[in-house]
Amino acid sequence: MNTPALEVHLDDDDLDRTLRSDVLTGLTADRKWLPPKWFYDARGSELFEQITELDEYYPTRAERQILTDRAADIARHTRARTLIELGSGYSTKTRLLLDALTGQRTLEAFVPMDVSPTALTAAATRITADYPGLRVHNIVGDITRHLKHLPNGGARTIAFLGGTIGNLVPEERSAFLADVRSVLEEGEHLLIGTDLVKSPRVVVPAYDDALGVTADFNRNVLRVLNRSLDADFDLDGFAHVALWNAEQEWVEMRLRARWPMRVTVRALDLAVDFAAGEEIRTEVSAKFRREGFERELAEAGFALDQWWTDRDGLFAVSLARAVPSS
Repeated sequence: MNTPALEVHLDDDDLDRTLRSDVLTGLTADRKWLPPKWFYDARGSELFEQITELDEYYPTRAERQILTDRAADIARHTRARTLIELGSGYSTKTRLLLDALTGQRTLEAFVPMDVSPTALTAAATRITADYPGLRVHNIVGDITRHLKHLPNGGARTIAFLGGTIGNLVPEERSAFLADVRSVLEEGEHLLIGTDLVKSPRVVVPAYDDALGVTADFNRNVLRVLNRSLDADFDLDGFAHVALWNAEQEWVEMRLRARWPMRVTVRALDLAVDFAAGEEIRTEVSAKFRREGFERELAEAGFALDQWWTDRDGLFAVSLARAVPSS
C-alpha cells in the first residue's frame, strides 16, 4: 500500500495570523462579519456532518444522487489521470468519482486539498487502503491562496463539490474561478456543485433546522474565537438567524445579539460593543441559475460541457472545460 504524501502550505502560525486578521477586520467593520471557514474546528466539522444528514438539508442528498447517476459519464468524459479535490474534508462523496475513474483504469493520482491535516490524513488512510495502487498526495492549504501548489499535468480534473462556491460573494467567486483556470491546461476539467435558486420555503429551513444543529454550528465560530483568541463571547447571548436575501439570491446566516454587551478579545487587545439586535454575518450561501453560472464560468475561461441536476431540480453539478480566454 502506498503511503500518502503530505505537503503543507498552511501551518498553525499561518492559521493564527489569518484568524487574527479576519477577526480584527470583521468585528471592527460597520456591519460586523466573520468568514465561514472558522466554523470548522473538530467540533464544527462534526456538526456539519450531522447537518448533512438532517431532513431539511437537501444539498448533500441531491448532489450525491447526481454523482451516483453521472459518475460513469464524468469518468468517460474527462478520462482523468489526476483527480484534485478542493476543500475535500473527509472525501465522502468523492468515492463515487474514484470508483468510476478507477473502474475505467485511467486514474493514477488523487490530490485532496484542505485546511485540516487531520481530515486529510484520516481520509487518505482509508482511501489508500480501499484503492490499492492509487497515489494519494495530500495538500494542506487554503483554496483561495495555494492553488499554485497543485501538481502540474496529467489530464487533471478539479472537483469542488458541496455547493461551497456559494460561500463566496461574486467578486470572490470571480477571483477563485480565474485562479482555478490559471492552474489548468487547455482541455482539463472543473467539476463543480452549485445549489439552485428555489423557494425560500425550501432553502431557509436547510440553514435553520428544527433540531437546532445549524444554530449550534453557527455559534461554534464563537467557541473558536473564545478558545483561540482568549475571547469571552457568551454563546447564549447570540441567536442564530437565517434569512433569504431575494436581491442577491442567497441565504445569510447571522448571529444576533440578544442584549447589549461588550465582548473582549484579549489576544487582539480588542473590545467590541454590541447593541441589542446587532448582528454578525457569518456566512452567505448563494443559489444559482444555469445562465448566470455559465456566464461566470465563461468569464473565467471555461466552457460548460455538462449540466446535471437531481431529479427534483434542487442542485446542479457542472462539468466545465478549460478553454482559451477570450
